[in-house]
Amino acid sequence: MASRMKRSEVPVEFTWRIEDLFPTFVQWKEALESIEAEIESFARFRGRLHEGPSAMLECLEAGEALQRRFARIYLYAYLLVAADGSDPTNQAAMGRAGATAARLGAAISFVEPEIASLPDGTVESYLSAEPRLAPFRRRVERVLSNKPHLLSPETEKVLASLGELMRAPYTLYERAKSSDMRFEPVTDSHGREHPVSFATYEVALEKSADTVLRRNAYASFTTGLSVYKEVLGGTFGAEVRKNVVLARARGFESATHMFLHAQEVSMRAYTNLLDIIQSRLAPYMRRYVELRRQVLGLDEVLYCDIEAPLDPEYDPEVTYEEACEEIIEAASVMGPEFTEIVATALSDRWIDRADNVGKSTGAFCADAYDAHPYILTTWADKARSMFTLAHELGHAVQAVMTARTQRFVNKEMSRFAVEAPSTFMEALLARHLLAKAGGGGDRRQRRWVLMQVLATYYHNYVRHMLEAELLRRVYQLAEAGTPITASVLSRTEGEILEQFWGGVVKIDDGARLTWMRQPHYYMGLYPYTYSAGLTCSTLMAQALEGEGAVARERWLDLLRAGNSVKPLELMKRVGVDLEDPGTVEQAVEYVGRLVDDVVSLF
Repeated sequence: MASRMKRSEVPVEFTWRIEDLFPTFVQWKEALESIEAEIESFARFRGRLHEGPSAMLECLEAGEALQRRFARIYLYAYLLVAADGSDPTNQAAMGRAGATAARLGAAISFVEPEIASLPDGTVESYLSAEPRLAPFRRRVERVLSNKPHLLSPETEKVLASLGELMRAPYTLYERAKSSDMRFEPVTDSHGREHPVSFATYEVALEKSADTVLRRNAYASFTTGLSVYKEVLGGTFGAEVRKNVVLARARGFESATHMFLHAQEVSMRAYTNLLDIIQSRLAPYMRRYVELRRQVLGLDEVLYCDIEAPLDPEYDPEVTYEEACEEIIEAASVMGPEFTEIVATALSDRWIDRADNVGKSTGAFCADAYDAHPYILTTWADKARSMFTLAHELGHAVQAVMTARTQRFVNKEMSRFAVEAPSTFMEALLARHLLAKAGGGGDRRQRRWVLMQVLATYYHNYVRHMLEAELLRRVYQLAEAGTPITASVLSRTEGEILEQFWGGVVKIDDGARLTWMRQPHYYMGLYPYTYSAGLTCSTLMAQALEGEGAVARERWLDLLRAGNSVKPLELMKRVGVDLEDPGTVEQAVEYVGRLVDDVVSLF
């Protein structure tokens, strides 16, 4: 049985080049100490914003510069922990960075209440009088929109200083996954033993063609999870209760309203996505899973069988180098700048792809405004790994193009829109692979590609959407006074899964622990935004087919926009209106056609 590598054993070419942020750990510590010494000096702006536009400009520029410097420092510590969260030195670095983040937040917390307290019309007059305030327009307009929900400056400072504690549920969840959880090794149908980790289960074992291995791994994984269900039920409950209390304190109707306000998204768009996708997509996905039961000859479909390959004998390996070539070719339709960013990311060690002890699970792309994005993934020589890599590269392209166009203050794309660039990159890869397979070409190759595309829709329209439904129900329960515990979470998870799958999938106790598998529950209403991004990218990929360069330029403008435009307006500029039910229905119908195509190829 192969054992997982320690971080020190990972070949350097499999890792990201963290030295691009700080050449050494010592230099990082020096930078951290330097900014810690400067934080308190920001207080010189307190009480001065009424003096005029020049005072506001000086304050906002100084705050932007401070946050810009600290973003690089914080990212360095975050990447250390993501690469090996079991290392005490890394844990300590992240702890210190988190504490400094809280101090910084407290130091600048007076800015929003002071802006909001200015007499009506003052901010608008400042913006008119001082052209250099233009890059900060979005920032101050958002502050004014928050005005009804701001607390006293003293209270805001206290809340900001508690930032590290506010993040504690997420921190504890991640530490449990990276450092504490252990899973028993399992055997495959040939009696060979395989190690099980959070990462290897989700990346490879859950998708194994070997039913014995897949189900044994599922049993090991869910048994390992169950050991921690009470404590992680506690962290989940603490996160929910924290947000319910904050929403009430700030005068929001509910925590959901608070999150949507922060995302600048309407309740109509939110409910459109949750309700339409679940109701319209369920019959298609049930049909797709029933096909899997028939083709694979399964007695019943367990939760771990949903992503099993439909053609076990045709699951070609994709090396990392081959995937890089395919992704670059797929990106070329978007023009030279887009393609250059993708190629550089793949060749210049922006990516960490090893599986080592202590490494964070899943995948992410962290942007560095003054360096380059960093991508974490776990490579498995499978098509799914190629699509995951493409997904994160979509984020990287957006981050680079935004950094080239926008000031730091406007770099952060709204969470509602942020999954559009990533899923669009997956759509480009699918488009490229399907073109290579050809309409009348290799039947197995074509259906293999179509199944990879459907895996993307399953991941974003089903897995993440059912996470979103869990959050919707859990917050409703919490706001009605129900304590959120492991048993409540498991029961609610089971009800959601049974409703969606309608008896096609057996929902056992292991499936009911699905709420333990994702960090998204600690990130506000993050899960449903995957569906927003995927709906947008689905329709834009179709527009690219029909309109060519015109649609391409609209999309490139979206990538450059960052947070300079409200997300719903930004999507409307590329022709996607998520407040219109028909828009969502159009995207879901496309998934239905994909299922029809796959069924017809068997």
